[in-house]
Amino acid sequence: MTKTLLITGCSSGIGHAAAHDMRARGWRVFAACRDARDCDRLRAEGFESPRIDYTDADSIRDGLAEVLAVTGGTLDALFNNGAYGLPGAVEDLPTQGLREIFETNFFGWHELTRQVIPVMRAQGHGRIVQNSSVLGLVTFPWRGAYAATKFALEGLSDALRLELSDSGIHVVLIEPGPVTSRIRENSIPHFEKHIDWENSALRALYEGSLLKRLYESRGPDPFELPPAAVTKKLAHALEARRPRARYYVTTPTYIAGILRRLLSTRTIDRILLRLR
Repeated sequence: MTKTLLITGCSSGIGHAAAHDMRARGWRVFAACRDARDCDRLRAEGFESPRIDYTDADSIRDGLAEVLAVTGGTLDALFNNGAYGLPGAVEDLPTQGLREIFETNFFGWHELTRQVIPVMRAQGHGRIVQNSSVLGLVTFPWRGAYAATKFALEGLSDALRLELSDSGIHVVLIEPGPVTSRIRENSIPHFEKHIDWENSALRALYEGSLLKRLYESRGPDPFELPPAAVTKKLAHALEARRPRARYYVTTPTYIAGILRRLLSTRTIDRILLRLR
């Protein structure tokens, strides 16, 4: 029997690649997007594509209902994936900007996950895979907002994994480092909306580093991998009899995991400040 998988954030990057790759592995993939136009494009690529916008509770409810209506009320797996970045110093980050990124990167994921759990409990099995980040393990200057959402996701998912340990539902975190995507470009409107860098006490640092990294394409990161690297770990998380609790993707994530285990916070800070 064909297994069913709902993936969010499929308009580009990791979600788009995962939809294609998991369909090629025989899964029936529901490739959700936030924008209806992207849903239309995915349908033209042969996918069933419900509209799910993490900031819109009605779309979460209706999108999941659309999936369950054609599966007979079952769903084997959920891959929470859609998110965006909001670069800027924490002191320049308005609370409203933090609220907005949490709505997309965290609260919406929680809402969809809560609605999926009763379905999986009723059928006695399921996989919930959360696309976290190396920034859920260690944080970097200028990435406080995004890192906060991923640290929150890590804690919530760890608790959920323990709570569901006897249910037949597995909760898994995937933690990519640099992966080819549009996250830099997609973060620009949020930066321009919320960060008043010109009046910041850190203006010189913005001009010296962040603005160049944000607005200038510098080509691939030295450790950057294609989205297929994430799909490889996703496939194991979905298909292994006993999936791991965490899957690292890219060399920086492995390094971050080692640093966090072996070094003091002060030492890690010194290392990360060199990367500012």
